Amino acid sequence: MANYTTGVSDVGVESNVPALNWGPVIGGATAACAISLILLLLGSGVGLTMVSPWGGESASFTTVSVTAAIWFVIVQWLSSALGGYLTGRLRTKWAGVHTDEVFFRDTAHGFLSWALATVVVAGLAGSAFSSLLGGGVQVASSVATTATVGAAATAAGSDAAPDPATGYFTDMLLRPQDGAVRAQSDNTAAAAEVSRILVQGAAKGEVVEADRAYIATIVASRANIPAGEARARVDQVLQQIEDAKNAALKAADDARKSAATVALLGALSLLIGAFVASAAAALGGRQRDE
Repeated sequence: MANYTTGVSDVGVESNVPALNWGPVIGGATAACAISLILLLLGSGVGLTMVSPWGGESASFTTVSVTAAIWFVIVQWLSSALGGYLTGRLRTKWAGVHTDEVFFRDTAHGFLSWALATVVVAGLAGSAFSSLLGGGVQVASSVATTATVGAAATAAGSDAAPDPATGYFTDMLLRPQDGAVRAQSDNTAAAAEVSRILVQGAAKGEVVEADRAYIATIVASRANIPAGEARARVDQVLQQIEDAKNAALKAADDARKSAATVALLGALSLLIGAFVASAAAALGGRQRDE
């Protein structure tokens, strides 16, 4: 009868011992952050050995990006395992709590430790990680237009710098019937006009036939070569510009694929890191109770 009364009186009684101990969580997260920083510095040192300013002696961008992503996965797993284990091992023993509840609390403590460490590390290294994911694609995607337009503007000098788009249409309005006359009378103006045509062609993606013929006329007059040879030279230069643009676009696409790989592996490593931290905390808690 006494036991029955005691059991009834215990129903609905809230324990004054909190289920969440922030001390072990913060301690495990601190250890995980420290291990992450050490491993990231180690990975940076190893990564710097893969790149070189000398041509042909550096690994490709794709190789470096994939290697960095794999290293991030390793860092996440190791730091999560250590942080979660310390969290579970250092927590206070819960007396009179069901085994299933203890397991849940340990896994929750490990998860919170992982989450805290992830937020701290992301805050410390967020800019570098964002640069790795977005910087390469953003910069490389603008190389095609920027490189082509910049080369044309540089060749033209200061005359082509102010608003090449409107300058191009102004040239069309004032374009003489015989382009050779312009080239012979004012070489500087002719060169600036050709550069504006190239800039406009780079922006549009092609140089129209009328502009090609006009450039060939100016080239024939200035270089003192036959019209056919001048046209062949113009087509060759325009093809080189197109090849440079395609190469830049390919580099941009490679950077996009590498960034996507890094992002996907990073997300997967974070999810697995959360699981590893929770499991390690449960293991540490069980060993603590034993």
